Amino acid sequence: MEKTVSQWLNELRTADVKKAMPILSFPCVQLLNVSVKELISDSDLQAKGMKAVADRCDSAAAVSMMDLSVEAEAFGAQVRFSDDEVPTVIGKLLETPEDAQKLAVPEMGAGRTALYAEAIKKACELICDRPVLAGVIGPFSLSGRLMDMTEIMVNCYVEPEMVHTTLQKATDFIIKYIKSFRDAGAHGVVIAEPAAGLLSPDLNAEFSIPYIKQIIEAVKSENFAVVYHNCGNTIPLIDDILTVNADIYHFGNAVDLEEIAPHIPGDVIFMGNVDPAGEFRNGTVASIKQNTKEIMQKCCKYKNFVISSGCDIPPMSSWENIDAFFEATAEFYR
Repeated sequence: MEKTVSQWLNELRTADVKKAMPILSFPCVQLLNVSVKELISDSDLQAKGMKAVADRCDSAAAVSMMDLSVEAEAFGAQVRFSDDEVPTVIGKLLETPEDAQKLAVPEMGAGRTALYAEAIKKACELICDRPVLAGVIGPFSLSGRLMDMTEIMVNCYVEPEMVHTTLQKATDFIIKYIKSFRDAGAHGVVIAEPAAGLLSPDLNAEFSIPYIKQIIEAVKSENFAVVYHNCGNTIPLIDDILTVNADIYHFGNAVDLEEIAPHIPGDVIFMGNVDPAGEFRNGTVASIKQNTKEIMQKCCKYKNFVISSGCDIPPMSSWENIDAFFEATAEFYR
């Protein structure tokens, strides 16, 4: 990429006509005619898939596979793989405070982490006309996968120290993982912290925000951008979320972006929030065009808004719908 990341961010924020930036990677399986299981096991396929998406879609950035099972697997969690769905974590690794104390922070390269870093390196060699962004899970969301989401919600009240112990170890590993992407040539990272959307404002302020801040302080730079993604009910949490100092805030379709928009400072980019399942996966060309334009009508009056999907677009989403999303974006600006 010829421009610096700071220049890209500034141009994206100030441009009168903005390129869409959906979280779009896994539907490349259809372009490559491979299974999700094959894709997540092969760095060459991942890089080729990102390139295929970039060639087809005039997006503001290329985004890597948002596989939020990778970090938990590196810690030792069991993962279920599928031919046409994103991998999922099953079972739980931590049951007691002693389990959390004994939990070892993995070395970079554990599980599939080296493969994903290698995929980013290869993608950066293939995609030269826009930033390449890696993807990682957030600390509370990772800890929930290690502990079980129901259990971690209870433990925030009954075993808070166990939760904090797990969060710090998750944070330490996520920092190492992001730095491996930065070293591989990535221009930034999307930190997905969806589980924090389940927390009350007080619990979010205690169990997610401080750890997100640690991560961003450790990795963000003039040439490395951080996108904070939360697809939960972020409206009650927004003031605390904005303190993490991300470059971009990305919101899901659980919220009305028109309610979020007035909270976002004008010099900070925010994105969202076309429904990934309801529109990209299960909608029609007409419905996704309508939904995209409705969101843009509400939010493009804010100069710092960029249209996006509400979350990661599912692998088997219709490419007709994906193309229609980009067509709707272009039509809106005409």
